[in-house]
Amino acid sequence: MSDFRSDTVTQPTEAMKQAMMSAMLGDDVFGDDPTVNRLQETAAAMLGFEAGLFAPSGTQTNLIALMTHCQRGDEAIVGQQWHTYRWEAGGMAVLGSIQPQPLEHQPDGTIALAAIEAAIKPDDPHFAKTRLVVMENTTGGKVLPLSYMQEVSGLARRRGLRAHIDGARLFNAAVALAAQDGGDPVATARAICSGYDSVSLCLSKGLGAPVGSVLLGSREFILQARRMRKMLGGGMRQAGVIAAAGLHALEHHVHRLADDHANARLLAEGLVKAASAHPRLEGKLVVHPVQTNILFIDIDATVADDFLQHLAAHGVKVTSGMYGTARRVRWVTHLDISQRDVARALEVVSAF
Repeated sequence: MSDFRSDTVTQPTEAMKQAMMSAMLGDDVFGDDPTVNRLQETAAAMLGFEAGLFAPSGTQTNLIALMTHCQRGDEAIVGQQWHTYRWEAGGMAVLGSIQPQPLEHQPDGTIALAAIEAAIKPDDPHFAKTRLVVMENTTGGKVLPLSYMQEVSGLARRRGLRAHIDGARLFNAAVALAAQDGGDPVATARAICSGYDSVSLCLSKGLGAPVGSVLLGSREFILQARRMRKMLGGGMRQAGVIAAAGLHALEHHVHRLADDHANARLLAEGLVKAASAHPRLEGKLVVHPVQTNILFIDIDATVADDFLQHLAAHGVKVTSGMYGTARRVRWVTHLDISQRDVARALEVVSAF
């Protein structure tokens, strides 16, 4: 069985399990769980923030950030495909009374700076008050350039707005950017975050922890965010047992993300060859460029159902959905996908 559905399906490594079993514990609601405290401090130091807050999920850390930055009736500028807008059950509107202002993406995943500027409302009682600009990096596996991230944070500062990054796969972006210039991924991640007021970092995706995300910001921001976490039911007690996994991930699993990116490229190259070599797929399978660990292919509706059933019957798990007249299939490489898994998946595709 090869599970390409998501990088959330990873199992803790043996070393991570040992770290969890030996973690020192306290009561985090009282603030005295030493492992949680160390995780928060470590993440903040890595990315250049003053403080951090551990929470069960990235959906919650994003919502905590939005509700800490914004008051009822405020507005947050987001992307049409951002997780904060489309995939988090409308939490900012339902629970935070925050109005989302979604904007269309450009082909590279960015939102045009002019579009962001044009969406900022004047200070007028007829409008929701624009308070926050939200970025997502990576977005759909695409890396937003460092220069663009800096331009967005500069725009936010110039217009008196706050800026938040949904960095669920922030280190995937950093590893990809660092590979271009031979830089250090942690330093690159810190540079991506520079100028932003907060970032949500997921520990349970590419980094391989079983659960949890960290919200980072100033000490004052995190103090208010802790209240929001309590309000949203996110206070945990002896949370060090899971925080230890996140800490191990930060200390050992950042640089290895390059392996996932390499496997995604290997998969993409193999799918291109399969599509051109087999009459049944020729002209019916389009492989999109891959930058990190997420690969999309579009397969013609006339063969899509048979193709997906064939993958499932041979133990290759993927996710898919309709995209126009084709079915878009998502493949995600991760800690538990090896080169052998990629080779086997390509054999299954070739056999179709």
